[in-house]
Amino acid sequence: MFVKAAPRRHPLTRLPALLLACGALLAAVGARAATPTEAQRAAFKQAWAAAQQGGDGWRAWTTQLRNYPLYPYLPAAALEHDIRQTDLATVQAYLRQYPDLIPAQDLHRDFLLELARRKDWNGFLALYQPGMGDTLACDALQARMASGAKLDFDTDLATLWSRPELPGACDPVLQVAYGQGLLTPSRLWARIDRAAEAGKGGTIAVLAPWLPAPQNEEAQRLAQALRDPAAALASAVSWPDTSRARQAATLALERQARRDTNAADAAWQQLQARFTFSTTQRDAILRVLALFHATDFDTNALDRLIALPAAAQTAATREWRARVALAEQDWPAVLAAIAAMPATQQQDSEWRWFRARALAATGHPEQARGIYEDLAGDATFYGFLAADQLKQSYAICPLAPVEDLPQEQALLQQPGLLRAFELYAVDLPKLARREWARALDGADAHTRELAAELANRRGWFDRAVFTFTYGDTLRYYALRFPLASQDGLVAQARQAGIDPAWAYGILRSESAWVSDARSGADARGLMQLVPATAALVARRNGLPWAGDDSLYDPTVNIALGTRYLAQLALRYNGMPWLTSAAYNAGPNRVDQWVDARNALPPDLFIATMPFKETREYVARVMAFSVIYDWRMHGSALPMSDRLTPFGQPYALPDSLTPRKTVDCPAPPPPAPTSSVQVPAGTASAAGGASAAPAAAGSIPPAPAASHRR
Repeated sequence: MFVKAAPRRHPLTRLPALLLACGALLAAVGARAATPTEAQRAAFKQAWAAAQQGGDGWRAWTTQLRNYPLYPYLPAAALEHDIRQTDLATVQAYLRQYPDLIPAQDLHRDFLLELARRKDWNGFLALYQPGMGDTLACDALQARMASGAKLDFDTDLATLWSRPELPGACDPVLQVAYGQGLLTPSRLWARIDRAAEAGKGGTIAVLAPWLPAPQNEEAQRLAQALRDPAAALASAVSWPDTSRARQAATLALERQARRDTNAADAAWQQLQARFTFSTTQRDAILRVLALFHATDFDTNALDRLIALPAAAQTAATREWRARVALAEQDWPAVLAAIAAMPATQQQDSEWRWFRARALAATGHPEQARGIYEDLAGDATFYGFLAADQLKQSYAICPLAPVEDLPQEQALLQQPGLLRAFELYAVDLPKLARREWARALDGADAHTRELAAELANRRGWFDRAVFTFTYGDTLRYYALRFPLASQDGLVAQARQAGIDPAWAYGILRSESAWVSDARSGADARGLMQLVPATAALVARRNGLPWAGDDSLYDPTVNIALGTRYLAQLALRYNGMPWLTSAAYNAGPNRVDQWVDARNALPPDLFIATMPFKETREYVARVMAFSVIYDWRMHGSALPMSDRLTPFGQPYALPDSLTPRKTVDCPAPPPPAPTSSVQVPAGTASAAGGASAAPAAAGSIPPAPAASHRR
């Protein structure tokens, strides 16, 4: 717990002199220093809490924090809090003392924003440096204009003008540019087209009034097509058949298809005779209509996709041709759809699996077996399914990094990395990640790997997850799939009545072990719980609830996350694969899919879920569950046992549940390249396949809103 901060004094009266005086005292900061102590960390936490309240109360801990690597963060935090009262000299003093540190970078940017707010343009120009982002670039132009300078388009605006969207700080600059006659119609249309391509209807609406009539009306149609496609399509029947009107109608049809496919289809039937759409526009419209009829599994969706012109076909339309065929369990159509894909798309593990399934269903078991055997060498969702089909062990071939103690010691003396480790140790993970990224910017792969190992030993697990994403590093399973016993997941999962390996798989997929992860939907922490949901789960289960930010505490997050998983599982007969889908897409969506397609086997149901994110999420969680099960027990519950069909109860595994063995098959001997014979049975020095398994553990994206396709 933080102690009460010392009494505040006014931040401006003594700070510049104190900064300079402390500079001599703390000259060794950033140089090679003694290993930080727990006492220093405790003192820093107290000083940090005080610094965030502003003033100089934090200085009560200065003596204890002499030479501590994070000391520069303290005066910067106090200055940030008091930034509206801080003067230029104080900030410049700090920047001179710590010119290369992240808190100096932040203070530099934030004080420039404050100077712009004050309209202190002289002070702004004294501190500004180019390359600090669009907002400050526009503020700098305002500062120059305040001193009477004229704008030059090529020098001042060309780079900004290329952006599809600009911050509000640029509005006064663009207004002046328009007044100077710099924003010609051709320049306006160039930016409008970029904004249209990026879907930025708001940008177009701002620019449209600067165009002469009737061009401004044409631009407004484009803005409406992006912002309110239904209204645009309703009024399009009275638009003239011009190039810009056709562009707007095409955009509106594409947007509306995503929202209401049938309404878009009806509008297309009405407008296709009115406008002389180009072949490219017609293809785009037909493609998006066919695609979203497919994601809705509408009647004739498969015929629509097959009938698309070759130029209108994309990877998405080809894969949805296969998905619709899978939903209909039309195996010859599945084979035809996969055959229509480019070779690279056919090699995706999902389509190899379903090609084997289709071959087996159409009387070609030997061809199917060959594909299963190839897939079964991968530690992936479909690889595990293929191994189950063949009744084989799972092929998981672990590796461990090679030790390099001298390089590790050198890394521990790197000031930036030391600051990163310290920030993590004092519970400031966001700042720690920034220091980490800067410290390792430009580092070679070996250095990054060693740093990730060092972080892992300190309980900073997500560094390894994000580092080991390629080649043989995918086989560093102990690092990529940590078992963090201190967070209590196993005990909490068992108390909740769910499989701990599955709970680990959810956690790893949701946050990649980033304890302070926060999504755009405000889902927080390791298991990505929305505060309102977490509060309800806490109340229902009699668990303590200390507010939204308590979800960043791993023990709190895991206790609530496992209970929420158990609550969802009850809704879906305990089935972990379907519960995983509901955890990602929401139970209401999943209920709709179940009502429509509950006759499908689990693998087909997963493949026909309309949200790409959810399909990949379920496959990832299930594969991670197998890997975590193996890590915990040395063997794994078969994937096929995890994919309980609709109508069958799911049996929670326990210590007596039969599990599948895991081994690492030796790779086949390499083909001879000369007359020298290769001895039979030669294996790699690593004792396993030299090729890395496919991405059973690829790093998930930051949680985002689900979308169709």
